[in-house]
Amino acid sequence: MNERAARGVAMIDCAIYRRNEKDSNTTMPLSFPNKSRAFDATRRAVRFWGYDSAMEAAFFITEDALKRVQPDMRPDEAGLLRAFDANRDLICATAAKVYARGHKGSYDLVSTDF
Repeated sequence: MNERAARGVAMIDCAIYRRNEKDSNTTMPLSFPNKSRAFDATRRAVRFWGYDSAMEAAFFITEDALKRVQPDMRPDEAGLLRAFDANRDLICATAAKVYARGHKGSYDLVSTDF
């Protein structure tokens, strides 16, 4: 068992690629060590956070995207959070792909991303 597992910390590492100044690919890990997530009633989305080194990135997965991932999801706060928890690995992998498209303040995961 590795050190992370021994500490009971669940972490998902999603590799993304960035171009450096010399036009070659380098791998930078986008990780999701923070298991926190929150329902955003205004956006009808679940917010969660990823980290690229010391940089924090906020992600929102919309209700429609969660319905695409889990069609039998209940359309209330508890249902969205349960759907997120049940599909966290897929959502984090998709978040890494969306993040790789370019840097901005926050990132929206929509149904067409899945």
